Amino acid sequence: MGKSLEGKTVAILATDGVEQVELTEPRKAVEAAGATVRLLSLKPGEIQGMHHDRKGDRLPVDGVVADARVDDYDGLILPGGVQNPDTLRMDAKAVGFVRDFVESGKPVGVICHGPWVMIEADVVRGRRMTSWPSVRTDLRNAGADVVDEEVVVDQGLVSSRKPEDLPAFCRKLVEEFAEGRH
Repeated sequence: MGKSLEGKTVAILATDGVEQVELTEPRKAVEAAGATVRLLSLKPGEIQGMHHDRKGDRLPVDGVVADARVDDYDGLILPGGVQNPDTLRMDAKAVGFVRDFVESGKPVGVICHGPWVMIEADVVRGRRMTSWPSVRTDLRNAGADVVDEEVVVDQGLVSSRKPEDLPAFCRKLVEEFAEGRH
C-alpha cells in the first residue's frame, strides 16, 4: 500500500457505543498508509467500543470535536454502531463539524449507521451512498440515491454497509484520502 497518506491527518469522529471494528480497521489502514489519525469525541478521556451488543475496549480520545477545526484534517471517518451516531447526531458541534467537513470537499468515509450524522447535517442530498439496511430509508428520505453495494464512492464520499465490507471500505478510503479534495 506504500505511504500514500504521508503528511496527512485524518479525524475519526466517534463516541460511546461505536462499533469497535469499524473504528479500528479503518484507523489501521490509514495509519499503515502513513496518515496521522486523531480520534475526536464529545468529551475528553475514553469512549466505549462495542462488538455489536457486547462491550469492547475503552478507546482513548485525542481531542474534543467542539475544539476541532476542519482545516486541521485531510479526511474524516464516521464509524457506525447504533448508539454512536445516534448520540453524535444530537450534538450540535458534532453535526456542525460534519457539515463543514463535507462542504469543504475533503474526503469522508462512513459505514453502517454512521450516515445518521450526515443526515442530521443535511449533506446527503443527491449523493450516491450505501449503509446498514435500517438506515437506507432515512438516507432516501434525506435525498440520497441509495444502493446496496459493498462500497460506494461518490466524489470523495466512501460509504459501506457493515463490518464484512471493511476490507473494500478501507482500500477505497486510502485511495480517496490520497487523492484529497474533490
